[in-house]
Amino acid sequence: MTADPDWVRRTDVLLRPDPARVVSALFLPGQETVTAGESRSGKVLERVMALSDDEVAAELDALALAFDGRHRDLRSVWAAHFRLVQHRLGDPSEVDADRRALVGATFTHEVTLEGAALFNPSVVAHPDQSGVVAGSLRFVLTLRAVGEGHVSSVELRTGTIDAAGSVALDPAPDVAVRAEVRPATYSRAGFEHQLADLGGDLTNAEFVLARLGPTFDRDELDRALGELREQRVTRGAAVRTVEMFEWMAACTYAVEFPADSATGERVLMPHGPAESHGIEDVRMVRLETGEYVGTYSAYDGATVSVQMLRTWDLVGFTATRLSGPGARDKGLALFPRPVGGRRLALSRADRESNGVCSSADLLHWDEPVSIQRPVQGWEVVQLGNCGSPIETEDGWLVLTHGVGPMRVYSIGALLLDLDEPTVVVGRLERPLLTPAPDERSGYVPNVVYSCGALLHGRTLVLPYGTSDTATRIALVDLDALLAELRARPTKEPR
Repeated sequence: MTADPDWVRRTDVLLRPDPARVVSALFLPGQETVTAGESRSGKVLERVMALSDDEVAAELDALALAFDGRHRDLRSVWAAHFRLVQHRLGDPSEVDADRRALVGATFTHEVTLEGAALFNPSVVAHPDQSGVVAGSLRFVLTLRAVGEGHVSSVELRTGTIDAAGSVALDPAPDVAVRAEVRPATYSRAGFEHQLADLGGDLTNAEFVLARLGPTFDRDELDRALGELREQRVTRGAAVRTVEMFEWMAACTYAVEFPADSATGERVLMPHGPAESHGIEDVRMVRLETGEYVGTYSAYDGATVSVQMLRTWDLVGFTATRLSGPGARDKGLALFPRPVGGRRLALSRADRESNGVCSSADLLHWDEPVSIQRPVQGWEVVQLGNCGSPIETEDGWLVLTHGVGPMRVYSIGALLLDLDEPTVVVGRLERPLLTPAPDERSGYVPNVVYSCGALLHGRTLVLPYGTSDTATRIALVDLDALLAELRARPTKEPR
């Protein structure tokens, strides 16, 4: 590891994981572990129903004292969880309001969001800049929060940077708010792309697709799948085809946060089957249209796939699974605008070098063109990107990460041609950021890593994770960085 350039300044911003930050979730006794067995819900319900009215009231008073300050509208959560188990009761209508609440609370538990880590951030301009003084910018961080069971979620935090380069994060909200699921709209082209990746005999899939429009909802999909089920006797593998469509539909979802929730309260938790064990390393970028798009690694406990979040207001989000050779492995990062009439993205499909791939619809990504291979000592193990390219007058600025001996992660940079982004016009020979002594220890030692930076005037705002544990922010002098990149032109071997 070497000293960082003098044109990089670490700020005093430090976000550490807070184990007190929790959300509520459904709890089913007997089914709470990986080796879950038979549900004990029936026996638990019997014991709750056997409590006296005074005991119920006393329990609710104690729960309110212990938990109300840690959650937003906990009674609504209990009511929802009561409805999920009420079928086990003889006549739910005979259960009074207090006992309903206690039943719901009995089938609820807290889940820590960031008990283990809060790291790998990206940063974008906040959609609401009202009230911000001239020369300042309000921003939004996306952060990977790792909690119970090493499951990763996405947290949002807000802050500002002023004209003098002073960074201030807003205080963390007292509570975390989960999004509510909304009906999703599906893309036939998106399903076609995914089916091509999944492979196999697509005859039955084509039968279903022929009954769907360019976009369709769940009811339309169910009708098409129903027609296939009716022909399952004469159509081999129909059951498998139905399962594939059900899985793709489950991976595509829409969620929405309460309109009155603060941005920093919002937490995106895993929802679809492809991300059941985590939403990891969101690379958020604001497109030229004003839409925010974040690509991320979806982990199901065994495999990783690339998915995409889309939102206009950071209130309503949609998630879609991506496909194609460019969307293999991790680290797809979109360019903020089209180049040459097509959408482009950085890709690390071969797991060790940086490339650029293209798409006609943001859903299917073509084979990437290699632009950078590991050649420096600090990157000999592998390369990747640290978020979406940033447009400058000299070219597309790409922050990279390199992994070297002792598995040390450092952050470097590339400069790509504005009109031909597969052409590298400059490359740092040394990292611009390496783990400082107080950043080297953590869940994964010796790592600095970012999922996206932001340009504010002539300053590059670079949030980064430290050793898969905490988050800091560095400021980079853009002019000095560009000068060093221009002084080291390079032509990558083909």
